[in-house]
Amino acid sequence: MANEEEDASELKLGEDFLKEKCLMNAEVAKILQHKYDTANQMSDDPSSQLSQVFEKSFAYVKRFSRYKNPEAVQQVREVLSRNQLAEFEVCVLGNLCPETVEEATALVPSIAKKGRLDDERIEQMLADLARIKTFE
Repeated sequence: MANEEEDASELKLGEDFLKEKCLMNAEVAKILQHKYDTANQMSDDPSSQLSQVFEKSFAYVKRFSRYKNPEAVQQVREVLSRNQLAEFEVCVLGNLCPETVEEATALVPSIAKKGRLDDERIEQMLADLARIKTFE
């Protein structure tokens, strides 16, 4: 069997992504916050327990998380998942929060491929995401 070339625009992400769940930055931030809190409880100086890679990763996901409220993150996942998006698409759209159909399809071309989602459906999905962000 010939190896297919990976291409995110076609949702050809490679074998590693077939079985794994993708996480949005806000979800990763929640996990790392728990690890940080646990390290903090076990030591007066949690930074001595945590690697520099951990600290930089934690700072990154906190900075680039579009949603801070765990309920909002769950709502975002629900809105995107009910449109039968792949995990990869859910996370890219959830992380980047495009505002227009053109922006969404430029960032995640696979959502408009082969008639998966028409412009009206994408627009409604983006409006739902914007409402979640407004009420967070």
